[in-house]
Amino acid sequence: QVQLVESGGGLVQPGGSLRLSCAASGSIYRIYAMGWYRQAPGKQRELVARMPSDGSTNYADSVKGRFTISRDNAKNAVYLQMNSLKPEDTAVYYCRTDGKNSGYRDFTSWGQGTQVTVSS
Repeated sequence: QVQLVESGGGLVQPGGSLRLSCAASGSIYRIYAMGWYRQAPGKQRELVARMPSDGSTNYADSVKGRFTISRDNAKNAVYLQMNSLKPEDTAVYYCRTDGKNSGYRDFTSWGQGTQVTVSS
């Protein structure tokens, strides 16, 4: 079992910043990729940012230039720095991790989600 614990969501005014954190723990052999997804009410879950183990990054067009993903491999952690937040960024943000567990089986784990609300 691999568990993800997220933190850092909250209420922020437009133009403000938030930093999300996610740490993975459990029976982990190797993590291949960590990333952030979000789901707004009435919409499908979508990719926000993703970082594979090679250090490359993928961002949704809507957040490019405003959000930055980073990883701390020693801590099995991933972070999302969100700047210049807009009301349309309001959503539940989920951390996702893909890897191989201690039994050498591939796994995908999701965090419980953290609410981000951008409103004046």
